[in-house]
Amino acid sequence: MKPIKEKKERALGMKLFVKAERCSSPKCATIRKPYRPGMHGQKRRRAMSDYGRQLQEKQKVQLLYGLKNNQVRLMFKKHSSSEIFSILERRLDRVVYYLGFAGSPRVARQMISHGHILVNGRKVTIPSYGVTIGDTIAIRQESRQRKLFEGIAERLKQKETPPWLKLNHEKLEGECLAIPDATGIQLPFDISLVGEFYSR
Repeated sequence: MKPIKEKKERALGMKLFVKAERCSSPKCATIRKPYRPGMHGQKRRRAMSDYGRQLQEKQKVQLLYGLKNNQVRLMFKKHSSSEIFSILERRLDRVVYYLGFAGSPRVARQMISHGHILVNGRKVTIPSYGVTIGDTIAIRQESRQRKLFEGIAERLKQKETPPWLKLNHEKLEGECLAIPDATGIQLPFDISLVGEFYSR
């Protein structure tokens, strides 16, 4: 049986990097089988309706950020599109992934939940924790010897971080320099369609 999350990626028709190194290798499910899962996956499909496109974009947000439908609905009810992007990107699991401490957001969520990540010197176990300007994010000293972080110092030397984050390779520590915005960024989902889905 194929992993459920990989099936969802194929159903949505794009890489969302829910797995770690596998998504960047030829073993990636969307490369090996670039069609929808199921026995009829390779058949030509009818044009998608407006509702279908809205639903698909909503599902991308859920899968990419590991959110439930109710969490996404409340977010779009309370915030504007630009605010939502900032809230999502400043989640601690996203920041840990962007800094290169984890190979995927999913792995980052596990690291945080297991107590391997510090924010401003304190252990934070909530993946949705919102990082703010001036916050420092680091791997807990006691956790650095675990196999999970084996060879991380070398990997981080080739890591490129977003301009709103700063990475200190030697200290295995990152800092939030600014609030991210969607200007000039190619998002893997259409945030306006997600808004339309919840405004119906």
